[in-house]
Amino acid sequence: MEGMAAMNRREFMRGVAGTVAAASLGTRGNAFAQSPESPTKPPNIVVILADDMGYCDLGCYGSEISTPNLDGLANSGLRFTHTYNAARCCPSRAALLTGLYPHQAGMGDMVSTVKKSASPGPYQGYLNRQCVTIAEPLRAAGYRTYMSGKWHVGEKPEYWPRKRGFDRYFGLISGASSYFELLKEEFPHRVMVRDDEPYMPEGDHFYMTDAFSDNAVRFLEEHDQSKPFMLYLAYTAPHWPLHAWPEDIARYQGKYMMGWDALREQRYKRLLELGIINPKWALSPRDEEVPAWDSVDNKEDWDLRMAVYAAMISRMDYGIGRVLETLRKMGAEENTLVLFLSDNGGCHERIRKDKLARPGAKPGERGSYVAYERNWANASNTPFRLFKHWCHEGGISTSMIARWPKRIREKGALTHQVAHITDIMPTCLDLAGVKYPETFNGNAITPTAGKSLVPIFEGKTREPHERLYWEHEGNRAIREGQWKLVAQKKGDWELYDLEADRTELHNLAKDQPDKASELYKAWDAWAEGCGVNAKGERDSNG
Repeated sequence: MEGMAAMNRREFMRGVAGTVAAASLGTRGNAFAQSPESPTKPPNIVVILADDMGYCDLGCYGSEISTPNLDGLANSGLRFTHTYNAARCCPSRAALLTGLYPHQAGMGDMVSTVKKSASPGPYQGYLNRQCVTIAEPLRAAGYRTYMSGKWHVGEKPEYWPRKRGFDRYFGLISGASSYFELLKEEFPHRVMVRDDEPYMPEGDHFYMTDAFSDNAVRFLEEHDQSKPFMLYLAYTAPHWPLHAWPEDIARYQGKYMMGWDALREQRYKRLLELGIINPKWALSPRDEEVPAWDSVDNKEDWDLRMAVYAAMISRMDYGIGRVLETLRKMGAEENTLVLFLSDNGGCHERIRKDKLARPGAKPGERGSYVAYERNWANASNTPFRLFKHWCHEGGISTSMIARWPKRIREKGALTHQVAHITDIMPTCLDLAGVKYPETFNGNAITPTAGKSLVPIFEGKTREPHERLYWEHEGNRAIREGQWKLVAQKKGDWELYDLEADRTELHNLAKDQPDKASELYKAWDAWAEGCGVNAKGERDSNG
């Protein structure tokens, strides 16, 4: 694999002069009956998840970052403008995999990394047995199921991917690590796995994003094409630490000397031009904890951090291009749904890992361990407020792209219909003609909270969710139609009309007390039913 990674680096650099070539473009014993509407040839499914990527970090969503493969996917498919995740890595992954709210699946907060897992319940830190993953019913219905990338919904071996329906797996069991090596001395629970065996990266040519792409491609190339497949490709990019190949960083270094203020204005204008946001939604002010760019002394360091972040996204895009090219070579492109989204908004975190950092290492280099922090995350989440962790739009909004040539006929279109990360699971089962189970392995399964996206793919108006709900570490929200009630941990509830003000600048809680009260009561009932601790005001353990 080291030789392949080195080759991939050379291929990538040859491609950046013009366009990237690829851009041209459980157990089986359970009865999962296919519905009468099942197609003769069920579609293949590829779900791609980015990690800590902001709403407008792709070229097709207003960014200056080069993402030709994802832009090409959007030009031949459908872009969603109102898709929501679950505010953070673990909860979003649980919701995507199971079609349930994170608390219903046992992942209301972060994954459990202790030897003895937390008490069973909404915050136990691993997927419970009252849910099924996408892979479990699909495998039982004859699909081959593959995963490459970040798991982060169960640390102990009995909770790993191949115990939850995946035939093959390569990736990082936990949430983050150096992209160049596995730092087990400082993080003993950080484990990479190939199927069920520990994997230790070695050599100077390993880079985690490339490794995830390599193995995704390998799974597809070795696939028995007499069967349909589902591939879940879950990148760690662009989650900290900021690590990228030097030649990738060089493409961007110096381009961010404009600063975050100018970048936010530039992206906002581009979002308007693309029709992704409504002109009624004013650009939110610079975050109150972010200094004006003109007042910053170490501009070169900040420019380098954003350059590395951009390089990480471009490298992910290149790997996605290789996957798309493999589908084309297999003759599977026409009948494969490809979905791309992110697990939360841009990440504000300022990490302190002095024991992991080599003295003098610059951002991006092996031995460095830094993030791009609140300053640049504010630009990644343009035009919204706040970040990962929070339930304001900056924390829970994601770009989402869907391409399925056989069924998505309107190419390059936008849809403003509201979607949620819990919709991924029922969409996959709908496409496969597989009924969502009531029981599995003798356990009663919680009914799905999601709704199939297939009507939207077909150009129809889908019956929307009556309400959507969030809680993460005391941050909480509910959306009902145009109305959103949202609060920060231990903060007052705020009410927004998202049709007029999706950037959440005009709090209407005092002007519309009856609506605020109605939404609070609905959220409170949901919280009670899902076991949200202290109605969303518990202490954080993340």
